[in-house]
Amino acid sequence: MTSPDTPGIAALRPRLPSPVQEVVDDRFERRGVRLLLKRDDLIHPELIGNKWRKLAPNLAAAAGRAVVTFGGAWSNHLRATAAAGRLLGIPTIGVVRGDELAGRPLNPSLARCAADGMRLHFVDRATYRGKSEPRTLAGILRAADAEEAYVVPEGGSNAEAVRGCRALGAELRGRAEAVAVACGTGGTLAGLAAGLAPGERALGVPVLKGGFLAAETDALQRAAFGGRRGTWSLDERFHCGGYARVPAELDAFAADFEHRHGLPVERLYVAKLLYGLVTLVGESAFPRGTAVAAVITGRPFPETSARLLL
Repeated sequence: MTSPDTPGIAALRPRLPSPVQEVVDDRFERRGVRLLLKRDDLIHPELIGNKWRKLAPNLAAAAGRAVVTFGGAWSNHLRATAAAGRLLGIPTIGVVRGDELAGRPLNPSLARCAADGMRLHFVDRATYRGKSEPRTLAGILRAADAEEAYVVPEGGSNAEAVRGCRALGAELRGRAEAVAVACGTGGTLAGLAAGLAPGERALGVPVLKGGFLAAETDALQRAAFGGRRGTWSLDERFHCGGYARVPAELDAFAADFEHRHGLPVERLYVAKLLYGLVTLVGESAFPRGTAVAAVITGRPFPETSARLLL
């Protein structure tokens, strides 16, 4: 079996450890808080941020088999998996939520997946919701002609991915008392917290509503490590209405951050993370003298940002 250090994956030449950049922001400075940006968006031009950290161990576990995974019509995870398949010569199948999309012209995100060689299989939303049930999953895989493929869950979060994300925490040991990351499935938070040093804590900022991520993160840590690891918590206030919701206020905040610091801000995850941190600093949630690191997990795809702006 291959590993993330074997020639196939190593040939992609990830930039690891990813850089840490300190920025001066008056909103943090006047509260005596330092802001660090963990630039995981610079790991690889196509496998960006936590996509690399979660996909690399799963691609190693696939050992050359076809990979099947899941996502919505604008899924960055599907894009990253398709790109990895093209780069490594591995067949990929993407199960896409929404059978009503089948037969329509592909949106730019799915078109990119198809151009990278991913075979797309559309399923109705009710079936998609049941994909975690073994019987429903088996039916999906059979219909997609992917029964022999290696299965990566939606968002890429499983025990392999969580163990891969532990390196993120290890790279930040001793750099910050608090490390914050935007969360979709909880996998990156689960691994990050496990890799930090004692006394350091991880903060997850969910980008979708529902209040289920604490249980999901806990379950992922149990699957990866046999129990809870590290100190972590979630702040559920900054989803801005749910996944893929980018209200004008959030877009304006992201544009202002870009202007202040010259950092392209991805709207679905990173903007909500940074907005949450600015709010928390304004609430004096971090003691003076604290260094806070924000994990920059992605960069904007222009067509996706335009499509999702409300």
